[in-house]
Amino acid sequence: MARAQRLRQFLGELRRRKVIRVAIVYAVVAWVLIQVAQATFEPLHLPQWTLTLVVVLAIFGFPVSVALAWAFEVTPEGVRRERVESDAEPAAAPRSDAVERVPPAAATRATEAPSIAVLPFLDMSQERDQEYFCEGMAEEILNALTRIEGLSVAARTSSFRFKGRPEDVRIVARELGVNTVLEGSVRKAGDRLRVTAQLVNAADGYHLWSERYDRALADVFAIQDEIATKIAEALELRLTRRDRDAIHGRTTGVIQAYDYYLRGRHAVHQFGKRAMQYAIQMFEKAIAIDPEYAPAHAGLTLANATMYMVYDADARVCTAAERASARAIELDPDSAEAHTTRGIVELMTNRFDAAEQAFERAIALDPRSFDALYYYAQSCATRGNHARAAEYYENAATVRPEDYQALLISAQSYRSLGQPEAERSAAERGLARAKRTLELNPDDVRALYLGAVALCKIGLVTEGREWAERALALEPDEPSVLYNVACYYTRAGEHERAIDLLERAVLPGSANRVWIEHDSDLDDLRDLPRFKAYMERTM
Repeated sequence: MARAQRLRQFLGELRRRKVIRVAIVYAVVAWVLIQVAQATFEPLHLPQWTLTLVVVLAIFGFPVSVALAWAFEVTPEGVRRERVESDAEPAAAPRSDAVERVPPAAATRATEAPSIAVLPFLDMSQERDQEYFCEGMAEEILNALTRIEGLSVAARTSSFRFKGRPEDVRIVARELGVNTVLEGSVRKAGDRLRVTAQLVNAADGYHLWSERYDRALADVFAIQDEIATKIAEALELRLTRRDRDAIHGRTTGVIQAYDYYLRGRHAVHQFGKRAMQYAIQMFEKAIAIDPEYAPAHAGLTLANATMYMVYDADARVCTAAERASARAIELDPDSAEAHTTRGIVELMTNRFDAAEQAFERAIALDPRSFDALYYYAQSCATRGNHARAAEYYENAATVRPEDYQALLISAQSYRSLGQPEAERSAAERGLARAKRTLELNPDDVRALYLGAVALCKIGLVTEGREWAERALALEPDEPSVLYNVACYYTRAGEHERAIDLLERAVLPGSANRVWIEHDSDLDDLRDLPRFKAYMERTM
């Protein structure tokens, strides 16, 4: 079986690199030249050895042409060397310590089971101003692949950390624990689109599949669907009708609405108040063009909910989130994303029963939805149901093996349950994942402040302080950073410092007060007069 697979891969490479076509064309041209030489050299009174020379050159030129066809590729941009790495940036030379620095846990996840990481597509447009569009296309393909049964897909938060890093894709695969990597590029000019995509086998660096699409911009949806389908075929996955329907998803037929939608989603991933305000504007523009575009309504729900919970507890923002959520479900009642965002809206307004019903519906529609599992767990923890919270945090951590936050937060639930061994296990497992994340992105503030608390829990108080202060240095005024670093200082026994930070963390939204009431990391503060006064002021 393995030998047959390698043979298919090799034949696929021959076809992709046009080696067979070059060999046939060369043979035909060489034969024609020899025939011309035979017909013309004698009338021209050329020596006999000249005809022999033509034949010898034709014979020796054949392997040279085949070798060149294998090593180089002719593209509209000129002749370039064939390689596995991206066609936009020269790959960095593999580091001598690249393999050694990959944690064993990450390497062992790359099993025979099909798994893939989708890297952000490179912007090859002339103005280099289409990053949001390129990343959006890659994310759409990633989301489609997650719906295929039997295929494990690295999360966007992990694979997109390699943006701008010219790593060998085999190193990327090892770090993400997958056995294949999809990379590509996008050139957008006017109403034309050129998309290249290539699926690389991490074991040997060979292409399993590659394609280039030169089409109208309006064909972007068909291109995304085709790439997802071709990947499934290349990985020999049997697609059910449900899989094929899931790949196609629910989209808009208006390219401008899609463009605004991608801009909004790109901003949501950046966080920050300005980014969230921009996201809201973009989703609203998409909806103005296509009022029945369900994903745009779901995106608007998430942006407004994030704004309300983190930056601005204005009742109008809450109402906008509720309205967008209801419309998203009305338009696409079978969308797990729509029900998840609805659950988030119910959670932020303390309607916990309704929130959990929404999350349960989302999980029924998509059992692998990390967001539904994670926020369901958060809802349970917020209302003090720590046993169920721990269960769903663990489920979320299983669905997304590289995620650190579900495990690190679950440690709080285990502490509230009086299970110190389980608390320590969750903290240690989450820390291992957080450290891998920080290797890829040293400025991941959330990994730093959640990791700081976990380090304190397992007795590494000094190292935890270093992580906490790094987080504060990166985001000194971010409420979520201030709050979580306060949790670290509470566990470290520096209670006055903890309350100083809590008082600076202006946390909008009533849901945050409920969370504070049940957060076991703050238990050591509850009998302090200063903390009681703080809680009275936040009512």
